[in-house]
Amino acid sequence: QVQLVESGGGLVQPGGSLRLSCAASGFTFSNYWMYWVRHRPGKALEWVSATNAGGGTTYYTDSVKGRFTASRANVKNTLYLQMNSLSPEDTALYYCAGGRWYGLDLTDYEYWGQGTQVTVSS
Repeated sequence: QVQLVESGGGLVQPGGSLRLSCAASGFTFSNYWMYWVRHRPGKALEWVSATNAGGGTTYYTDSVKGRFTASRANVKNTLYLQMNSLSPEDTALYYCAGGRWYGLDLTDYEYWGQGTQVTVSS
């Protein structure tokens, strides 16, 4: 069956870095756009990044531009999110998701992981 398993979350101090991973199985990873989505406390789900199937194009929400870098290794069926210069506002449950097409409507994403918690605090 389809699985997306996130890892790499944890507690980090402001200004620190974390690298999230999302291991995919059960579908043709290399055919899918892959997304990072986060759920901050008290806020709605928020799209963070979108990476095309080949990995050559990534879009970011404005609040993470210049600090976060999404990438993928199709040979490993894995999506990554390198997060630098973290702030408390980045505290959230981070999900990876897969969709056949590009779009910002979260309801269109076919596959979702269970999430990994990122907490930024001193």
